[in-house]
Amino acid sequence: MTIEFPAGTVLGYPRIGRHRELKKAVESYWRGASDAAELAAARAGVRAAAREALVRAGLGADDSSIPEADASYDHVLDTLVTVGAVPARFADLASLDDVDLTFALARGDAEHPALEMTKWFDTNYHYLVPEIGPDTAFAYRSHERAEQVREAKAAGYTTRPTIVGPVTFLALAKPDDAAPEGFAPLDRLDDLVDVYLEVLADLRAAGAQWVQLDESALVSEVLPVAPERLTEAAARAYERIAAATDRPALFVQTSYAALPAAAYRALAGAGVEAIGVDLVRGALPDAVAKFPNVRVVAGVVDGHNIWRGDLAAAFDRLAEIAAQGVAVTASTSTSLIHVPHTLDDEGALDATLRNWLAFADEKAAQIATLAHGLAAGRDAIAEELQAATDALAERADATGVRIPEVRERAATEVRLDRGDWDARVEAQRDALGLPALPTTTIGSFPQTAEIRRARRAFGRGEIDTAAYEEFLRDEIRRVIELQEDLGLDVLVHGEPERNDMVQYFAEHLEGFAVTSNGWVQSYGSRCTRPSILWGDVHRPEAITVRWAEFAQSLTDKHVKGMLTGPVTILAWSFVRDDQPLGDTARQVALALRDEVADLEAAGIGIIQVDEPALRELLPLERARHEEYLRWSVDAFRAATSVAAPATQVHTHLCYSEFGEVIEAIDGLDADVTSIEAARSRMEVVADLQQHGFARGIGPGVWDIHSPRVPAEAEVAELVRLAVAGIPIQNLWINPDCGLKTRGYEETVASLRNLVAAAQEAREAVAAPVA
Repeated sequence: MTIEFPAGTVLGYPRIGRHRELKKAVESYWRGASDAAELAAARAGVRAAAREALVRAGLGADDSSIPEADASYDHVLDTLVTVGAVPARFADLASLDDVDLTFALARGDAEHPALEMTKWFDTNYHYLVPEIGPDTAFAYRSHERAEQVREAKAAGYTTRPTIVGPVTFLALAKPDDAAPEGFAPLDRLDDLVDVYLEVLADLRAAGAQWVQLDESALVSEVLPVAPERLTEAAARAYERIAAATDRPALFVQTSYAALPAAAYRALAGAGVEAIGVDLVRGALPDAVAKFPNVRVVAGVVDGHNIWRGDLAAAFDRLAEIAAQGVAVTASTSTSLIHVPHTLDDEGALDATLRNWLAFADEKAAQIATLAHGLAAGRDAIAEELQAATDALAERADATGVRIPEVRERAATEVRLDRGDWDARVEAQRDALGLPALPTTTIGSFPQTAEIRRARRAFGRGEIDTAAYEEFLRDEIRRVIELQEDLGLDVLVHGEPERNDMVQYFAEHLEGFAVTSNGWVQSYGSRCTRPSILWGDVHRPEAITVRWAEFAQSLTDKHVKGMLTGPVTILAWSFVRDDQPLGDTARQVALALRDEVADLEAAGIGIIQVDEPALRELLPLERARHEEYLRWSVDAFRAATSVAAPATQVHTHLCYSEFGEVIEAIDGLDADVTSIEAARSRMEVVADLQQHGFARGIGPGVWDIHSPRVPAEAEVAELVRLAVAGIPIQNLWINPDCGLKTRGYEETVASLRNLVAAAQEAREAVAAPVA
């Protein structure tokens, strides 16, 4: 095909809406407060606003430079519904319309546990995991992508539909329960490509000139499928797809790491017209010069972070590629779903800091600038390049970016060892007096409308500090009383004072800034507001101690002190890019070390330091694993090793492939680790057994990311699976994650079933063996 590709593009755009319109519309639909037509109208409004914003930023309305990224609950789930890959256990729901089927798969119901959810490559975005078996029936089911192309055409836009590519879709899937041993979802590639050919023909008929297929699996070395097999699969799939005559031009994009030369050759040799490579995280493949007819879509603007960056260096990279005689397009390195919409909504941010930043709209404008430079020459954009260079210099010299005292402390060695493990176990047994199979929750309790109203009223000055803190104390009293009534063994204070598990700490540590409207999609309708870590980090004063002390004063049971770990604070913030991550993690860890010491001094006997993002930041290239795991484990131990042997240190991890990092989890030296396990039905137990994991472990028995209440029998079965594979003295019973997003009715019902299941298990293990 000879259709021209634009000189500049972005790989995707935030899809929640500038004011979280998608979240509000979806949750309204779930509540029954709006109907399907109103939900569809809200999604269409988000799509229209995205197109308009990208044209305002300088991208072309009619040249395919605008990706048609739907107001989507999840792009992997969208692809699943598009190709009709409904898991066999949901077969009785296949007659639902596309919207209700999507929500049933994502959220589950009384008869159907939801699809498993895990992290999208090394990001904080979660996707729903397809379940593919030998008998999964692929069929072109949802025509929404083609309908959206027509919708855009009617509004005057020629957009580029985007879809997860067939290789990545299957590489990220898991075998369904009926799959035989040795089966891999990628075994079904040829059958799936048959459906993709139908989809692409329909997109072409709808008016799409180009289609964007995301094949980021090709950059990963940590998937269950070997890179060599992924490359072979891509060659086979795209030879068939490229040979089709009734299709749009093919743009295969990859992100999050360097695309191997072999994978580039496979795609280019198959006949695709354009290939996207991430040049923020990786280098240009050597094979590029061998395929001058394939356009390189060069990801030179960071789509995964919010810094303005070095625009002059980005243009130089583009010019180097063009000098090789290769057609080149300026692009973001990833989809912009990972960054907020626009700095125009951040009037409260310090003006100096704002000058260093670029959100989605600003990054799109940077791409438009670079595209103009490619067409008209460097002199045509000299002013914009210089402005970005000046901002970099200003940032490097700004007060607070480098603080000698913080750096001196970070360079000083601290003890990372908490002493003999057996002695710690005995000291904690004597100090804590816990029963077998102790029950607890992960930390947060539901953030009710009343809590959010009180927080807003305090922020607006409508109530004073005394009134707000009395409200918080009342909420903590209620949560402690509820847990005692439920019969939980180790309690939490519920975290009503915390807006977010990272932002709360960012607001109390120096070196951070917080946004007003910097929302990004985490999964489904769930949005987070990452803080901005811009300077050297230190703790001016204690953060959590007085709330932990107050909660402990209300009960004779142990109340956990709750902290967010250093790696997770980094992973769920926009982190400075001017020094190694490990150096920044060390600063955060030492600030948390002071907090651990203060909690212990206040009489808190159990301290939980959450690291749900430990696996998330694991590089996609295996050669970088050792360095990452070294500094991430050292950061956790720097934060916690100050605790005495009798103080029990907990941590929490969620939505990870734990087998890949089990050595690191062991290396954290936490006394108890709670982990997500309910959606995967205790798959992690096999990893723990194989490793010989001998520390305390709490595999989750209630999936809190779904509104369904698991029956007591369902929870009891998960507890039995855990008991069968984990020594009783090591096992804890807890939910998968914190309860912030759940309502109280489902929380109370589910926790009652959890406690009952734990009690049943205690009685069973105490009974004499027949």
